Amino acid sequence: MTGQSAPALTTPAFTTPALIDSHCHLVFRNFEHDLEDVIQRWRQAGVVSLLHACVEPAEIPAIRALADRIPELRYSVGVHPLDTEHWQDDTPAVLRAAAQADGRVVAIGELGLDSFRATNLQVQLDILRPQLDLAVELDLPVIIHCRDAAEPMLAELRARQSEGRCPRGVMHCWGGTPEEMEGFLELGLLISFSGTVTFAKAEATHACARQVPADRYLVETDCPFLAPVPRRGKRNEPSFVASVAERMAVLRGETLTEVAACSTANAVGLFRLPVTSIPQCV
Repeated sequence: MTGQSAPALTTPAFTTPALIDSHCHLVFRNFEHDLEDVIQRWRQAGVVSLLHACVEPAEIPAIRALADRIPELRYSVGVHPLDTEHWQDDTPAVLRAAAQADGRVVAIGELGLDSFRATNLQVQLDILRPQLDLAVELDLPVIIHCRDAAEPMLAELRARQSEGRCPRGVMHCWGGTPEEMEGFLELGLLISFSGTVTFAKAEATHACARQVPADRYLVETDCPFLAPVPRRGKRNEPSFVASVAERMAVLRGETLTEVAACSTANAVGLFRLPVTSIPQCV
């Protein structure tokens, strides 16, 4: 890749385990007035790196400006399946140029399929496919949004795998079944758990959290959405990823230190994050 390089980040000594929020959205108005406080809270909570997801190209300048301001922030470029109206003929070129211009772009997305809030599946596929192609071209992982659409997503990715064109990546904000999860794991994808894993009735997500291999999961907030228990219904923020990791530890019968070490190492590996001095997942 060309363009601005991403300097290495040295993890300070924290009394809490080092964590990575692998999916967040900060370019929202509800962060305008207290972002500095939000930044201090995630640093105090041991969050050493964040990945800011992009939902459409108009966001890219604002996300880039945040990365200029926040050294531990990396980001993706892409178009969300619920934002198909923002797709233009030149969008692939716009995304390619943005990714090649800045070494802090570490993924393509947030892309995917959503049959829960939309019925235009073919339109979604039409903008999904060139983004998957771009990820393969640039050797970047994808961040996949998949809601009530596991079957068509698996079909698309399996066809690509048979042709050697399936990118690496992560199923973000996982809410599927263990059987669906196995399908995506077989494709080499990672599974990311958000605040929904703390919800009492999210039994399928709990089962997935117990079953996912130690080297195949991430933790995220998807903030400002889906604040974890005990802050459910409030604005979510990156420091709350600690609550996600704590719930994962309970479900897996592990310590918070173990979950933090594995999820952090997995995020560093997938996104090639320039974070040093992190614990090893064993």
